[in-house]
Amino acid sequence: MKSDAYDDLDRALVHALQLDGRAPFSRIAEVLGVSDQTVARRYTRLRTTGAIRVLGLTDPMAVGEVAWMVRVQCLPDAAVPVAEALARRTDTSWVHVLSDGTEVVATTRAASGQDSDALLLRKLPHTPRVTGVSAHCVLHQFFGGAQGLVNKSGALSPGQAARLAAPGADHRGGSAGPLTDGDRKLLAVLARDGRAPLAELAGATGWSQSTVRRRLAALRADGTLYFDVDQRQRIFGYDITAVLWLSVPPSDLAATGQALADHPEVAFACATTGPSNLMATVVCEGVSALYTYLTTRIAALPAVRHMETSPIIRRIKGPGPLPPTPRDPSRLPS
Repeated sequence: MKSDAYDDLDRALVHALQLDGRAPFSRIAEVLGVSDQTVARRYTRLRTTGAIRVLGLTDPMAVGEVAWMVRVQCLPDAAVPVAEALARRTDTSWVHVLSDGTEVVATTRAASGQDSDALLLRKLPHTPRVTGVSAHCVLHQFFGGAQGLVNKSGALSPGQAARLAAPGADHRGGSAGPLTDGDRKLLAVLARDGRAPLAELAGATGWSQSTVRRRLAALRADGTLYFDVDQRQRIFGYDITAVLWLSVPPSDLAATGQALADHPEVAFACATTGPSNLMATVVCEGVSALYTYLTTRIAALPAVRHMETSPIIRRIKGPGPLPPTPRDPSRLPS
């Protein structure tokens, strides 16, 4: 669907779902001033056409995992197959082919240094047609995840957003405790569909619906579980996405990272290990808008000493799992 196929109500609905992925249609409809049926129809159209997916995801730190940004250099004809192989792994997200067609960037999560070593240091370098791998540990996230670029869109007024916002995580309330097998089953369903009905979640876990409801509340309250909307950028008129790798002095890292997080174009920003200690994903209306962003907002950051810009030419995987595909098994070890 073209960008002009979406209107202000579509954008307001997506914004509402970013604020609370499981908000009842009745509450969204009341705030938007339309009927429940209108909200349900709009959601169904957006979801069935693949324009949006509401996903229930876990915060890596909350579940004791480490996130890595992985850059994989490939032979020119290998980037897409390698990216697709990475995308089929359950421990990866945000898998993209970058502008020159010879580099793939992905996020991977590991429960321990040993698990990280298995993927990053042993498997990838021995994959056919991979010519180089660099891995950068995510030290701190300035923007992304539950915050969401949609929240910068202004599709909802501040008053509407306040009425629809889900209660924030309250770490003072303590942890929801170690994840159980039932929790993992619950989270697996939510990762595919964040709005899965209570009956489906109860069936997957073997719990009663009231138990599911209580566990959902506990996991959200302690920050383990959050909801994100994976949406087509065209809904909001964006046409180009680029990855920025920035180098700043350590003393300026926190301030520069926060400044990036405040830019309306920035969808994700984090501090990483490696020669480039800041990474950001930016979304703009087009090439000229990207140029303007780089020569104004980025140029105004005094601590930036070096910048590498790589437009994304193909997204292979977003924040959630891939649906099953009939493709041949990957040559990248699982």
